Amino acid sequence: MGTVPAAVALASPAPRPISPENSAALAPLLLVALAAIPTDAQEAIERFLKSSRRPALLEPGEPLLPVTADNYTLQLRSSRLTLQVWDQTRNLVRRVTGVAGEARGRLELIVESFARKEGRLFLVDLARPSSQDFERRSERLVFRERFRQFLTRQFADWTLAEISADPNLEASLSPSYPRAFLRRGQSGWAAIGAPPDSDPSGLLTFGLIWLDYLRRREKRLAVEGLALYLPRGQERHTSLRLPWLNETAARYELFAYDEHDYTAHIDPRDFGNVDTRVEVCRQPAALGAFARLLELPEVERVARHDGAISLRVRGVEFAQVSEGGVRFGLAQRTGARARHLPEIERLAQALAERRSPAADRDHPLYRQNPEAWLESQVRAQIERVYAPLEPTPVYDQVPAFAAGQRGVLDLLAVERSGRLAVLELKATADLQLPLQALDYWLRVKWHLDRDEFTPNGYFPGVALRPEPPRLFLVSPALEFHPATETILSFFSPAIDVERVGVGVEWRKGLQVMFRLSGAERPCTEPHA
Repeated sequence: MGTVPAAVALASPAPRPISPENSAALAPLLLVALAAIPTDAQEAIERFLKSSRRPALLEPGEPLLPVTADNYTLQLRSSRLTLQVWDQTRNLVRRVTGVAGEARGRLELIVESFARKEGRLFLVDLARPSSQDFERRSERLVFRERFRQFLTRQFADWTLAEISADPNLEASLSPSYPRAFLRRGQSGWAAIGAPPDSDPSGLLTFGLIWLDYLRRREKRLAVEGLALYLPRGQERHTSLRLPWLNETAARYELFAYDEHDYTAHIDPRDFGNVDTRVEVCRQPAALGAFARLLELPEVERVARHDGAISLRVRGVEFAQVSEGGVRFGLAQRTGARARHLPEIERLAQALAERRSPAADRDHPLYRQNPEAWLESQVRAQIERVYAPLEPTPVYDQVPAFAAGQRGVLDLLAVERSGRLAVLELKATADLQLPLQALDYWLRVKWHLDRDEFTPNGYFPGVALRPEPPRLFLVSPALEFHPATETILSFFSPAIDVERVGVGVEWRKGLQVMFRLSGAERPCTEPHA
């Protein structure tokens, strides 16, 4: 019988006794195989560093370490390959035992970390666009470990059962916000954190989704509430939202951390004043000779609260009339006089042709600002959204927001009975729509409670009722995000919210496909 090859002997599921003669023959082969592992890894590392323009080292949970010719060593001694990389504050030393994978701009190494545990180390080339994901991943993992420290201090008597910064697309959980699950006995808490460079306004949405996910997964536990961690100075947005969540549905705790990882509990009641204002609604400017533009069939006249008249075609403004004069154009505005009327008419007609439901759908003007197009349809047929609504006046972006771009269109209307109505319009699926709508709703209620609309000239001749505004979320029926019902299920009962789903051909005209109250889910059974 011949000598058994080393690879076969190592892979055999049922090892057989090896005779002294075969053992002597096998030993050199094993030594060669084991020695080849660090040698191959050394060659792979040297090859990668030579071909990379901006090499960096990533160890999960640690910041990226740039690698230069002057801040690393790679040594092979007695079949032990050691990689050392350092900067002004860190010195990382790891024994490399193998290569787990190699691709363009990335080398995954198997390393021996503390207590001889196997770990992973990544070399990435930051000059390659594909490596940007690794840079973001490194930042997420670094904050995940900070987040872990926050939780162990705030929930010292609880067990940190799970912490993750990985995406979960099926559950609509973002990797931008690390999340955790804490448990003690038969009780549990959900927790989520916003890294310093993230968008803090998105934290509560994903936190509520995470809370609901845990409750459905951990059926034997009572997941009591949600803990939210935000950078110091960015907690205001979330603080204004929390009082309008249902206190019987869950408990909520808010914490703010600083650059020194000091964490403080935040009371949302400390943020009573909202960052908004109601400006005086001025009388509309006179159109004069430009009134003839309204004779064009597709031109819409929208009076702004500042007195300007916006002339639009399916939501896109092509001219504006104000006390300061008339300006027209799309990308650039030009001052206009009566002699420019034929040119403005041609612009409006061209815009109507390109922004027609029958136009080329790939044309930039057709695709531009779908929310504005949806707004024009809602304005023209607002009673289809809700029959008691008055068709005029309908105001947009009142009250004015101190925040930046919101991605949705806000309309403020009134019912014939005098009750205000907030309409939030979104033409495409948006996970943030419910809480963005809440942002606008709570500001409208704030000013209504202080009786600031009527004295400033809004809804003249209408006696506004003091009850909270009604809230409408208007979107194509198939474009409501699947998590919308989950988020709305946490809203306070004081918010009368209704979802209005319109048909897919809404550009041709509004056809209401469904009306759903609160967190009510669409009926999946066929209609009789």
